[in-house]
Amino acid sequence: MEQIADAKAVEQEGEYVTVRFRDPDVFQTVREPNWAQWVAGYVSSGARVRVGKEPESEKWTVQSVLVEHHVGETRAREQAKRIAEKINFRHARSTERV
Repeated sequence: MEQIADAKAVEQEGEYVTVRFRDPDVFQTVREPNWAQWVAGYVSSGARVRVGKEPESEKWTVQSVLVEHHVGETRAREQAKRIAEKINFRHARSTERV
């Protein structure tokens, strides 16, 4: 299983604290899929997840996690990392099945 990168940036973005793990420019495609929001909701209600696919790759990677701002920056950082770990685990499990 891939190691979760440390947050590269934490910034206020509207109603959310955005915890960025990877630069969005390295991805060919960035999306907020429903399945990722579903996983995130178990950790932090209302959280959103942006995942990206690098060029010539079929693998989706967490680009950033948005946590509602009322949580605060410190807790948002902790929750974002837990969300990224859960998504990474879920993705690893789904690709193991042949």
